[in-house]
Amino acid sequence: MAVATKKTCDKSFCEDYLLLSPKDVGLWDLIMLLISKNIGSRKFIDCPAGTVEGSFSRRFVIFISIVAQKILHLIYKPFRWLGSVIEFGPNFLDINGGFLNLPLNLITGRLVLPDRTSSEYVSAVGLGDIRRTLDSKIKHDDPRYTSALAVMAAKSAYENPAYIKDTVEKHWKMEFLGFFNCWNDYEEDYTTQGFMWSDKTGDSELIGVSFRGTSPFNAKDWSSDVDLSWYHLPTIGKVHAGFLKALGLQKSKGWPKDIHANEQKLYAYYAMKKKLKERLQKNPHAKFMVTGHSLGAALATVFPAILAYHKEIDLLFKLEGVYTFGQPRVGDHKFGEYMKEVLVTHGLRYHRFVYCNDLVPRVPFDNSDQLFKHFGGCHYYNSFYKGQVLPEEPNKNYFSIFAIIPMFVNAVWELLRSFIIYYQDGPDYCETFSCRGLRLVGLLIAGLPAHGPQDYVNLTRLGSPELFKYSSLDHSTNGVK
Repeated sequence: MAVATKKTCDKSFCEDYLLLSPKDVGLWDLIMLLISKNIGSRKFIDCPAGTVEGSFSRRFVIFISIVAQKILHLIYKPFRWLGSVIEFGPNFLDINGGFLNLPLNLITGRLVLPDRTSSEYVSAVGLGDIRRTLDSKIKHDDPRYTSALAVMAAKSAYENPAYIKDTVEKHWKMEFLGFFNCWNDYEEDYTTQGFMWSDKTGDSELIGVSFRGTSPFNAKDWSSDVDLSWYHLPTIGKVHAGFLKALGLQKSKGWPKDIHANEQKLYAYYAMKKKLKERLQKNPHAKFMVTGHSLGAALATVFPAILAYHKEIDLLFKLEGVYTFGQPRVGDHKFGEYMKEVLVTHGLRYHRFVYCNDLVPRVPFDNSDQLFKHFGGCHYYNSFYKGQVLPEEPNKNYFSIFAIIPMFVNAVWELLRSFIIYYQDGPDYCETFSCRGLRLVGLLIAGLPAHGPQDYVNLTRLGSPELFKYSSLDHSTNGVK
């Protein structure tokens, strides 16, 4: 993730900062990072003048982060092209009635190219899990209901506006409140997407806010996940810079409570906050929840943090809960304490779901020399969809010599399971060819397929209902199943 230089960004809104800019870094720069503790003098590290980092291990982690971002920057275009090819094939076959109909359509001149804006066009994420309907067996009084709805919303957020609207209205039988394509002031691009919907049951109404997550073939999104840049916000603590920027951090103003609306450049936090206020005025008894998968999960976590920062008390008392799936680490220990206080004070539910060896909840790294940490516990599920509420996911930093063999054994099992789950749990769990292809990748990079929404949807449907009664802040009940 490229970061603006020191002279182009006012940082008076924060107490401290460390921003990595790997775009122009060279080999000698990287060597000097490992040799010298004066990181404030490195041109690719934007931090207060004179900043010193005496810990070699911490400088090494910064080194790894910059190298990873450099690699992701280099593969950005071919990676995106690959994603377009993978998306095009299945959509092309589907709109033309399958492979066997292609010759006839070609001869008769009825061959059709897929329209990316169509309500039937499916993204690479959607091709891995084509389910659009909610589980009819999970009713409103089921403890799993809100989590099951949240994960379907988090999954749907990857799709185009027409697809999402069609899913909400025709498949969920709910009200679609709008799609948001939002501006990133630092990237100078529309990098953040999300949507809102309303679930009405009798006199009750639950409004949903869902943020789009990491696009699997967008190297910029993955770069944000491995970036170690942060801002230290007053009272909040240190928060991942990429997530703040994606949510709506203003380059010249930081986090003002309100900004003048620009219909051409909507910022996610401000646009969604405004929509929520308008909707809640129509029904003062309504509640809302926020959700997301991957990068979207991080944004769903930061959203209430900024609401509390702006003392939006009325909105916070309307917030039912935060539901995240495959969430990366967002901030430091102080941020975690801040968030726990916000959630407990307002009686909010917090469900952070982690499936098995999913790589993303284990980044950025957390060790004695590192900054980023999860707060509270997690709803952890193994590859049999058996869950526990734990203080931390097992193998919390992913890279462990003791976990290598079990992770790859589990990847083999997940591939085998993809062929038998249909017979074990029914046709709703049949895995697509795209999903099985990703399972094959897991034989090389164990934990990567585990990040897909497929398993997160499964665990909300197949997991024990009793476990969903617990919040991830209830991890003091260590090991509850």
